[in-house]
Amino acid sequence: MLREIRDLGFEYAELSHGTRISLLPGIMSAVDAGEIKISTLHNFCPLPMGVDRSAPNLFQFSAESQREREQALRYTRKTLEFATRVKAALVVLHLGSIELKDYSSKLKDMVGRGERDTPKYQKLCDELVTKREAKKEPYVERLYESLREFLPDAESRGIKLGCENREAVEELPFESDFSFLFRELKSPALTYWHDTGHAQIKENLGFIHHVLHLESQAGRLSGFHIHDVQPPAKDHCAPGTGTVDFAALKPFVKPDHIKVFEFSPTMPVEELKQGVAHVKRIWGEG
Repeated sequence: MLREIRDLGFEYAELSHGTRISLLPGIMSAVDAGEIKISTLHNFCPLPMGVDRSAPNLFQFSAESQREREQALRYTRKTLEFATRVKAALVVLHLGSIELKDYSSKLKDMVGRGERDTPKYQKLCDELVTKREAKKEPYVERLYESLREFLPDAESRGIKLGCENREAVEELPFESDFSFLFRELKSPALTYWHDTGHAQIKENLGFIHHVLHLESQAGRLSGFHIHDVQPPAKDHCAPGTGTVDFAALKPFVKPDHIKVFEFSPTMPVEELKQGVAHVKRIWGEG
């Protein structure tokens, strides 16, 4: 797997939340041999024993169950240990969610049918915002408490934590709350991680303006998951084949930011290469 990534011309790879424990010996051998470098890990990495599928939300920092929060902390610490072992600079985190009915799927379906500008759609959005604002406080407090638990571990290891923007409207932090998160937890290890596909989906649903949101978090930005979105919500597409305006994002992209292409595993190699070239033409080689 890592040789294939290297042979495509990439010097670094991200290890995802689908990395099974059985893969670790081969990964460490490749890293130790200098075949590839690891830029980032995506929590939880490796997967907990007995889990054989991608499961970034398996345990949530915001969960009401103390046992679930303890498991989230346990496996995040294991991710930090592994990040140290493979010399990764950053761990990408999903921070949790509020327990609500599945508004995201319904909103996507309505937008897909061309109903975004209807009173029915606006009524559903208003209902969602009212409910999640009314419910969020205890979830956010549990999230902050969890972050305080393992932030010192990340700091001592010199590893940054990337708090990822999410595509589901139930997931934390809500876009307007990222600034509160960074004001509450001032550690330089805690950073903002921007997923271009997730932000575009939120824009397509009418919840944010993609570029303005990125601008609002530029001061804490550490890196990107890069992929495109075909309306209304098909993500992990090759850049240039969807609606993400990469040129509009360029002013906020710095050479020291980590850039990770996050593509569908079914994407043809030629399409992958064209997508990478599209971004490099706009953003430069850095």
